[in-house]
Amino acid sequence: MNDALKSLNRYSTPAKALSAPAPDQGQLEQILSIALTAPDHGRLRPYRFISIRGDARHHLSDIFGQAILQREPDVDPAYLQKQKDKPLRSPLIVVVVANLIDSPKIPEIEQMLSAGAAAHNILLASNALGFGSIWLTGANAYDPFVCKQLGLDEHERIIGFIYLGTPDFCIPRAAPPRVDDYLKNWE
Repeated sequence: MNDALKSLNRYSTPAKALSAPAPDQGQLEQILSIALTAPDHGRLRPYRFISIRGDARHHLSDIFGQAILQREPDVDPAYLQKQKDKPLRSPLIVVVVANLIDSPKIPEIEQMLSAGAAAHNILLASNALGFGSIWLTGANAYDPFVCKQLGLDEHERIIGFIYLGTPDFCIPRAAPPRVDDYLKNWE
């Protein structure tokens, strides 16, 4: 298959099915170099990335636990543990952060979309290098406590947590969607 068409085989790997090895620092830099080519009105590059691996995942687990307890003081202990286990499901997490810039010409929505395109490029690039990935959000992505603990400023938003690693198994793939079902020619 043509290298350019490898993207057709991209799919979200279940986070529970991602193990070591994850992209090493050099591979992560390649992946993020591709992320930096995302479409971007005004060349603002209104995004940045936070990599979390090793023991830092345990620290993120503690932050998730504290955030959940703040949101739901009477949370079921099993649910709390499930949420705390999320950062431990893959060897590497890349947090994609929209770094929103006050601009009279480039609205916030365009900046958010650019950050989303950068996140998608991470998925495509990691797939091209043979890694599995999944883009997750959930309540912790929007929680002010989590954002503060990760060092986000007031004008920044988490676009997603991208879990990266080596797939433990291949999941059955659904038939690809037909372009004709999604395309209408306007005349």
